[in-house]
Amino acid sequence: MKFVDEATIIVEAGKGGHGCLSFRREKYVPKGGPDGGDGGDGGSVYLEADEALNTLIDYRFQRKHKAQNGEPGSGRNCTGTKGEDLVLPVPVGTTVVDMDTHEVLGDLTKIGQRLKVAQGGFHGLGNTRFKSSVNRAPRQTTKGSEGELRNLRLELKVLADVGLLGMPNAGKSTFIRSVSAARPKVADYPFTTLVPNLGVVSVQAHQSFVIADIPGLIEGAAEGAGLGIRFLKHLVRTRLLLHLVDVAPYDGSSPVESVRAIEHELEKFSETLANRERWLVLNKVDMVAEEDRDAQCQAIIDELDWQGPVFRISALSGEGTKPLVQAVMRWIEEQAEEEAQNPEFAEREAARRRRMDEEARARIQAEREARRAAREDGAEDDDDDDFDDDDYDVEVVYAPE
Repeated sequence: MKFVDEATIIVEAGKGGHGCLSFRREKYVPKGGPDGGDGGDGGSVYLEADEALNTLIDYRFQRKHKAQNGEPGSGRNCTGTKGEDLVLPVPVGTTVVDMDTHEVLGDLTKIGQRLKVAQGGFHGLGNTRFKSSVNRAPRQTTKGSEGELRNLRLELKVLADVGLLGMPNAGKSTFIRSVSAARPKVADYPFTTLVPNLGVVSVQAHQSFVIADIPGLIEGAAEGAGLGIRFLKHLVRTRLLLHLVDVAPYDGSSPVESVRAIEHELEKFSETLANRERWLVLNKVDMVAEEDRDAQCQAIIDELDWQGPVFRISALSGEGTKPLVQAVMRWIEEQAEEEAQNPEFAEREAARRRRMDEEARARIQAEREARRAAREDGAEDDDDDDFDDDDYDVEVVYAPE
């Protein structure tokens, strides 16, 4: 399965059927009067969240979608057949944006949720409708109206409770393999992960959460370095960020500078996302001698002046991962309970997500325009200005409970 998280499509609702101009004609019934029926309504276009999909790749190859037109009316007061609605399946987590008005039409975040994106045309009236005591033989009819035509952009953001942040080779993929059934590619070179991976972490019976691993960031990602910032938008739906840090990088780089570089890229992408709840996870502690481990980890914490929660783990051996996932589960449950009991808190969370969406959309659009301008100036020859990610595979694995 190829992973595509954006697509542009054209949707057109069906036209309404015209009303019929007809008069009753029967033997021995002179001047039978009008009997033209109404037309049928045109079909509307809906998008429906489908749990069986995890990519928008189908809409890269077929961009135009049209619902059925309504049939015209006919004599004997027969109404035209209504056009069938067109239902387009999309992955859960798809946001729909009108490209002409830049209006967000809706967010499909629940399985089976439907959103009408184009209203079908209304039926025309047959001449029967215009019959009156002073107009016994009306010749008036009306035409059916046109269906709505819209240019839409579909934006897929994976649905996850927890998002992983970190430099390439910080151990994010190893961590998600350790705590879930997901099996993303793991190797000893940077940018092993090319697209987001999802895994379900089962803490105990009836207690689980979804974790998202996105490709690693490097300094300058906001300007397009590495894989850029195109995948950061998948973190805007998460409740919590886990910032994984390699405490003993093989290249001798500073863990503290790595954290600060990621923070800087986050702030440039979305200030609201940068201020999201974030926990520091010091990974690969098994690579440090046991007698030096505490001192080395504390030195990182002190230099960062980190005030939030800190966890020390080894994703490869599993050391420290259980207390971490248990703490995450407790935090998620507390947040869900607070949202259920406090409407003001829930509204603040919803407003925060909307801001993150807006900031992410604006930042990615700005990068697109910068890439186009650079290509037109000849600075970039082969760059992909529309973030086609369909050259890569995606693995989305849900663990059985």
